[in-house]
Amino acid sequence: MFNFNTVSSWLHGLLTGFMPEWAAVLTESVLVALVLITLYAVFAIALIYMERKVCAAFQCRLGPMRVGPWGTLQVFSDVFKMLTKEIINLRQTDMFLHSLAPFLVVTASMITFACLPWNAGAQIIDFNVGVFFFLAISSIGVVGILLAGWSSNNKYSLIGAMRSGAQIISYELSIGMTMLTMICFTGTMSFSEICAQQAAEGWNIFRGHLPAVVAFVIYLVAGNAECNRGPFDLPESESELTAGYHTEYSGMHFGYYYLAEYLNLFICAGIASTIFLGGWAPLHIAGLDSFNAVMDYIPGAVWFVGKTFFVVFLLMWLRWTFPRLRIDQILSLEWKYLVPISMVNLILMALAVSWEFHF
Repeated sequence: MFNFNTVSSWLHGLLTGFMPEWAAVLTESVLVALVLITLYAVFAIALIYMERKVCAAFQCRLGPMRVGPWGTLQVFSDVFKMLTKEIINLRQTDMFLHSLAPFLVVTASMITFACLPWNAGAQIIDFNVGVFFFLAISSIGVVGILLAGWSSNNKYSLIGAMRSGAQIISYELSIGMTMLTMICFTGTMSFSEICAQQAAEGWNIFRGHLPAVVAFVIYLVAGNAECNRGPFDLPESESELTAGYHTEYSGMHFGYYYLAEYLNLFICAGIASTIFLGGWAPLHIAGLDSFNAVMDYIPGAVWFVGKTFFVVFLLMWLRWTFPRLRIDQILSLEWKYLVPISMVNLILMALAVSWEFHF
C-alpha cells in the first residue's frame, strides 16, 4: 500500500530547501487547510446529490433532472443561490450569539472531518488518543445548536434546540461505549494504528465476532441520531417546529447548518468504516493470495471513500424507510435499550479479549 508520508517528507524537504523551517511549516499548514476545505465542500455537494437521488429511488421518483445532465448541476445552482441570498438580522435576537452559533457547528464539523484517516500517512490530525479527541471535539457542535435555539428568541427554535441537545447528549453515550468496545478489542485509541492493525490482521467486524457486529449496529443507530437525521429528525420536524433550531437563519448562516448536517453524516460513516471496516485497509481473504495481491493495487483512499459511501447509503436507507419517532420513543430507545445492550456488549468484548476468543 502506498504511504503518503513519502509525499509529505518530499514536500517538506522541497520547501525547506529555499525557505526557513517556520515558513515551510506555515506553508504546509496553509496547503493542508486548503485541501481540507476543498474536500469538505466537494463531499458536501456529492452527499446532497446522493441524498436526493437515493430519496427519489425509495419514493419511486427520478429526483432532480432538469439542471445539467441527470440533475448534476442542481446542487451547484443551489449553492450559488445560498451564497447570494441576504442574511436577515432580526431585532429581538442576541446578535452576537446568533451569529456565532453556525460557526461553532461548522468548526466542530471541520475539525472532526480532519480526524479521518484517508490513507496510510494521509491523516491531518493523528493523536495517540485520537478517539478521545474526536469525541471531545464532536461535542462542541451541540453548543452551537443550543446557542442557535436560545439566541433566536423563537419558541420553535428553542424547542428544537432543546430536543436536539437532549438527543445528542443521550446518544453520545452509546457511541462512546461502542467505540470503547472496539478500543478494548484493538488496544489503541489512535485511528491510524487501528487501520494499520486491520490491514495486517483483518477487518474488526470479522475478527471481533458477535460483539463487534452488535457494536456496529448500535453505532449506526446512534450515529443517525447524533446527526439529527430521520427517523431521529424530531429537532427539525417541519410539521411541528417549522425548521427547528435554524428557523430564524437565512443566507449562508443557514447554509452552514445545511453543510454541517451532510458532513456530519460523512464523518459518522467515515468513523464507522475506520473502526469496523478497516478504513483504508484492503479486503484480504486468507488463502487467496492472488486475490489479495489484486486488492492491494487499489489505493487506500479509494477503499476508505468506498466503504464510507457504503455506510452513508445504509444510513440513508434507514432514514427513508422508517417513520419519525416521538421524543419519548427516541429517549426510551437510548436509555432502556441501547445503553444496557452497549454495556453488556462491552463486557462480552472484554471477556473475549481476555480469553483470546477472537481471530
